[in-house]
Amino acid sequence: MRVTTTVNGTERTADDVWPGESLLYLLRERLGLPGAKNACEQGECGSCTVYLDGEPVCACLVAAGQATGREVTTVEGLADGTALHPVQEAFVDAGAVQCGFCTPGLVVAAHDLLARVPEPSDPEIREALAGNLCRCTGYEKILDAVRLAARRQAAQ
Repeated sequence: MRVTTTVNGTERTADDVWPGESLLYLLRERLGLPGAKNACEQGECGSCTVYLDGEPVCACLVAAGQATGREVTTVEGLADGTALHPVQEAFVDAGAVQCGFCTPGLVVAAHDLLARVPEPSDPEIREALAGNLCRCTGYEKILDAVRLAARRQAAQ
């Protein structure tokens, strides 16, 4: 089947998509956007989190065909050209990036939180990131990154 969707503001089309193909596979393998990671394929780790019509979803659980005519934003789409989004910058500056496998999903989850709650409390941050697993850190630098992004956005 043919899937036409808007990805990061650009209409994209993929042909010969099989009915069981995931949005994650479509993004990574057919459209060349490796940001969302393929980790658990069960929606448990959050590494593949993207926006679908403005709502965060695990791309491994969404059939590619469901994206037809809809808008997808990946972690790559948060940046403005070569300029990182403030949430992406905060993750780098706070040292919240280790192996990087969980980072795209955490960045999208943090971006979503800060869009809804500009100055979140620590419990709100923890709740928003609860669906994202990181095997490298104790999460403190990730929490620091979200706090830093919130402070920076409030100062703008």
